[in-house]
Amino acid sequence: MGLRLQIVLALAGLMIFAFGPLFLAVASLTRATLLSGHEQAARALCGAIAAQAGASADRGTIIRALAGHAARRDVEAVCFFTGDGALAGCAGRPLDVAAIRPPRNAIESIERVRDATGRPLLEVTAPGGGGFAVARIDVDAEVERGRPLVRLVALYMGVFALALMVFAYFALTRLIVRPLEELVAAADRVASGARTLRVPRSGARELLDLGASVQAMAGELIAEEATLLLKIEELTETTTRLKQTQAQLVRSERLASVGRLAAGLAHEIGNPLSALMGMQELLIEGDLAADQHRDFLQRMRRETERIHAVVRDLLDFARPEEIPTRGGEEQAPADVRAVVDDVVSLVRPQPDFRGIRLEADVQGSPIVAFPAPRLMQVLLNLVLNAGAAIARAAGHRIRIRAHPVRGEARVRIEIEDDGPGIHPSIRDRLFEPFVTTKDVGEGTGLGLAVCRGLVESAGGEVGLDASCATGARFYVVLPAADS
Repeated sequence: MGLRLQIVLALAGLMIFAFGPLFLAVASLTRATLLSGHEQAARALCGAIAAQAGASADRGTIIRALAGHAARRDVEAVCFFTGDGALAGCAGRPLDVAAIRPPRNAIESIERVRDATGRPLLEVTAPGGGGFAVARIDVDAEVERGRPLVRLVALYMGVFALALMVFAYFALTRLIVRPLEELVAAADRVASGARTLRVPRSGARELLDLGASVQAMAGELIAEEATLLLKIEELTETTTRLKQTQAQLVRSERLASVGRLAAGLAHEIGNPLSALMGMQELLIEGDLAADQHRDFLQRMRRETERIHAVVRDLLDFARPEEIPTRGGEEQAPADVRAVVDDVVSLVRPQPDFRGIRLEADVQGSPIVAFPAPRLMQVLLNLVLNAGAAIARAAGHRIRIRAHPVRGEARVRIEIEDDGPGIHPSIRDRLFEPFVTTKDVGEGTGLGLAVCRGLVESAGGEVGLDASCATGARFYVVLPAADS
């Protein structure tokens, strides 16, 4: 409800609370005054009837006198009794006449009774003229004469209460409601974008103080908004500069990666090419024995194969082969347990693995949506790297674990060794091409990069587990094959 409606309801309740009891009191007092006057008049009337009837000894005269009084509008019945209690005569309504009984004591009295229909009556007993008269007088007739006065009082109170309520409503509206509405409208204008708050200049002192406080608060909020907008602009500019710097860093990193790739490629191919050029010069000069000529050709072939292997691995890294989906043996999902057993069987006879314990722990029979030859290539590369890291040191071990990932349709394979681990300086670049921890000539640095390309092409992931405290732990996560 709005403030105006609440004021109207409050004033209406106040008028009802103030004038309602007053009207009831006035109406009750008026009724009581009229009834008291009516009782006095009834006593006087009944005494006059008793005096008039007792002055005559003739029964017919008494009855005529009683009939004359019974003809009044408010007299329902009247009887006259002699001093010894004998009935001298009655007049009026038969039912009321029949209800009149001689009083026990011949003294003046008044009693409230009801007739046969339930109407309230006054039964008045008054002595006089050697006897006493008993009259039944209607009360409603007297009350009816007082109702116009009660209506007039009610009309006066209603008009006065309505006028007072209207006056109070307009006064409260002018002093309270209108200044508040102006203050609310000014606040709405500020909320809509206005930069100043115009508060009302008229009204109660408390409302003027409230408007001044709201104006000061609005000024502070506008100032803080301007400061906030300035900070937002600064943050926007800073974010733009950060994005530009990030783009530059990305371009620089790409150029650096290309440089590292070119440097690695030059290093890996440069040495075989230098050897080839030297041997070609010797062959061109001639003067070589047949066995030397054949030896140089074999060496040239090995260097050429070395260059071919580097180029092939680089192509595998740049464009990893997609897993076929139709035809061919490689389409079948791989049994992880069988592939792990094959990898262990292949590396166990290698010289680097003498004295190294190979442990395999495969939970269940996981099947992955990845060709078995590709999975063997990835696992074999990781296991061979682990064996090279511990370099025939007795007492070391390599553990291969495989288990389904709980709650996911994937299989996790881990290759863990207890060797020296991976140096922090190359952990982030370990899967980049030509990054290797092996000595020069022992590796191209493309194995992990190729493995990463193969696994990611199948929707999996491969990486180094940073939570491993001792040694190194590589993991391969592949999607499980459909049942």
